[in-house]
Amino acid sequence: MTLGEKVKQLGNHANGVSRVGLPSYEWWSEALHGVSNQGPGVQFTKEIPSATNFPTVILTAASFNQSLWKTIGQAVSTEARAIHNQGHGGLTYWSPTMNVVRDPRWGRITETPGEDPFLVGTYAVNYVRGLQDIEEEEEESNKPPNYNYKDLNSRPLKVSACCKHYTAYDVDNWNGVERYSYDAKVSQQDIVETFNGPFEMCIRDGDVSSIMCSYNSVNGIPTCADTKLLKETIRDEWGLHGYIVSDCDSIQTMVENHKFLGYGYEDASAQAMRAGMDLNCGDSYTNYMENATLSGKVKEADIDKALNNLYVVLMRLGLFDGSSPSLRSIGAESVCSDEHIELSAEAAREGIVLLKNDNNTLPLDHNKFKNIAVVGPHANATTTMIGTYVGIPCKITSPLDGLSKFATLTYAKGCDGVGCKNDSLIFPAMEAAKNADATIIIVGLDTSIEQEGLDRLDLNLPGYQEQLIKQVRDVAKGPVILMVMSAGGVDISFAKGDSKIPAIIWAGYPGEEGGRAIADVVFGKYNPGGKLPITWYTNDYINKLPMTSMPLRPVDELGYPGRTYKFFNGSTVYPFGYGLSYTQFNYKIVRAHRSVNVKLNKYQHCRRLDYLDDAGRPWCESVLVDDLDCSTIEDFELEVEVQNVGTMDGDDVLIVYSVPPAGIVGTHSKQVIGFQRVFVPAGESKNLKFTFNACKSLFLVEKNSYKLLPSGAHTILIGNEGTSLPLQVDFTVAAVEE
Repeated sequence: MTLGEKVKQLGNHANGVSRVGLPSYEWWSEALHGVSNQGPGVQFTKEIPSATNFPTVILTAASFNQSLWKTIGQAVSTEARAIHNQGHGGLTYWSPTMNVVRDPRWGRITETPGEDPFLVGTYAVNYVRGLQDIEEEEEESNKPPNYNYKDLNSRPLKVSACCKHYTAYDVDNWNGVERYSYDAKVSQQDIVETFNGPFEMCIRDGDVSSIMCSYNSVNGIPTCADTKLLKETIRDEWGLHGYIVSDCDSIQTMVENHKFLGYGYEDASAQAMRAGMDLNCGDSYTNYMENATLSGKVKEADIDKALNNLYVVLMRLGLFDGSSPSLRSIGAESVCSDEHIELSAEAAREGIVLLKNDNNTLPLDHNKFKNIAVVGPHANATTTMIGTYVGIPCKITSPLDGLSKFATLTYAKGCDGVGCKNDSLIFPAMEAAKNADATIIIVGLDTSIEQEGLDRLDLNLPGYQEQLIKQVRDVAKGPVILMVMSAGGVDISFAKGDSKIPAIIWAGYPGEEGGRAIADVVFGKYNPGGKLPITWYTNDYINKLPMTSMPLRPVDELGYPGRTYKFFNGSTVYPFGYGLSYTQFNYKIVRAHRSVNVKLNKYQHCRRLDYLDDAGRPWCESVLVDDLDCSTIEDFELEVEVQNVGTMDGDDVLIVYSVPPAGIVGTHSKQVIGFQRVFVPAGESKNLKFTFNACKSLFLVEKNSYKLLPSGAHTILIGNEGTSLPLQVDFTVAAVEE
């Protein structure tokens, strides 16, 4: 190809070169929680008019079910292949979103798996594996497909996934601060510990084939122009097998908004290419890269490398020499199949979180509660449930549709929309509640409050929603169940402590089958087991620090509290990992290692830590993780018996945390190191086994961004209820042979 022909392949719409038989290709497609037509790469047609819409990511993450996440990815990639086989879609999907939720006001919480880096990374790995891995290869070898290939650049892909938005991206539009010009002032400690960890997992463990750099700058450099972040970290250190793409029009924002180094489009395009960005979503590369090359600002060899990174991915997808017969045979009948629609319902059921259930108010017995009042702005929700980055759903089952299968309903909106700007519709809702056997109030947020490009200004329910709840509560004849649809947390402290509101449910945005899932939970056809993947703060939290304060740790000199469960020790509405069940689970430690011995060589350098009390310092406080051969350190194992001591079958989510030795200054209070979801029949028990590596599960990141393994008395926490065991880490110096 000529230089002019090459640069025309570097935008999201690659023109192709008919002269050499290279077809055009549209790179931009979306599949955050189902195949979407938000990007130009997918068109719904008469043959395939829709695709299965799964719950938004934040609710699916609340299931803490890794196999579910992968299965959803497999279903989405099957539908994507079917659309491609019909000639109406590409095979490169710019999903998932995997930014850690740092601030509760962020508008894109709906797209993310939560606030814990390990949870976010684990979700991404499983969803990416579901999208990319060809199931037949995995089944034949009983191993992940990457084990079958020495060169992972030759590994076939079902579709190509993309982990985004790299990195430290979590401000969209707050009080006039916009993502297009925002410069995130971030410590290297937080980059290593929080922001970059999930992306490293996505590459190393998920073998994702693309990474998207974000709009924002990090410490003065736009991420898409940062050689250290892109070429040196993503490609050289973590070993990406694929391409790096910009968020759409990021070069334009670099020039027009960041005004980075006073660059025009030609210089900015050249800098992005030199930094390692292979593909520009937009037209800056296609319009300016040829002149940038001719003027010596970028080498044609760099363009060749970018094209190689791009077209190797297309080759792995089979776009040039044909995909496997099993992929070519996927037809329209695989889209919106009964199996996929049921999977969407199951994902919603598993993610729904029971927040309060005084006196076992729930589940409702449909033989006793025959007349139900269903009120509130989301009582008849449809499009609100399907979230953002959506296509055309197969169908939508509203809460009214689902609940009507169990009882006779009386419906009243209570508010004219989520904004609930006046109280004129509250009285009909009160009338409905006066004579009902039970009242379900469904309130919350929607995309007019939280979404891409729109951060929240408070954590309260909008408008008159709280007044609606209180007035309906005061007149209701039967029990009142409050249900919240939202992505971010909502300060419902008033309801949490109200004895007249005995039950509260968080339903997230539950997807196209959300109404069915809600009804199944309310009437006990399904026992909820979800756990909150984010902290629900009280509204006064946001009055203590601006959204633009990036540190995760408290900023004592400014009086700013810490962020996320790892660094915030104040009161909350509901903590990370919280969720109830209709039954009761107990934990019993069956088997556990109580110590880990790490052998150091004679010349190993011990590193000091900041301790509150010098008297508690061990002889060797910590060692650099990179200086250890972690594969030679014996894993520590944990086996826990999960006992269902209640009267109802149900799922339990067991979250395991590690706590660093007491007295170390400035480290996390605890961190997630593993989790499993398990079904346990009433009166029975099941054992869960965990295997942990000390380097990965017991590390801390000190202020200079080094990962350290501290010695001393660590603690392993099981769940949020206080079950724990000590774990001693000892360093010994290995004998040196003369």
